[in-house]
Amino acid sequence: MKVAQALMVVLSAVLFLGTAVASPPGQKVEFAGGPMGKVTFDGKFHADKGLKCDGCHTKIFQMKKGATKITMAAMNKGENCGTCHNGKKAFKSSDPAKCATCHKK
Repeated sequence: MKVAQALMVVLSAVLFLGTAVASPPGQKVEFAGGPMGKVTFDGKFHADKGLKCDGCHTKIFQMKKGATKITMAAMNKGENCGTCHNGKKAFKSSDPAKCATCHKK
């Protein structure tokens, strides 16, 4: 019985942590990024700003990597990352001074 209770506590903690952060600590998601270089999404950075997975998933992005087509044109129209990166909530995706914030060659 005690083993089952311990497993439930561990499982509950894992499930809670999974909903509390944008990606598991230390993990990042990389995208090709085109000629400007790859784009790395750091879930911990966004979680540290108080954001949670369900703030973007599945309202803006699908849960599976690659399921949502992400382009700069779409972002600059306020879609995808541009939903927040609009110059009001976060830096504007079309700000040329911020390209290197996301794109790394």
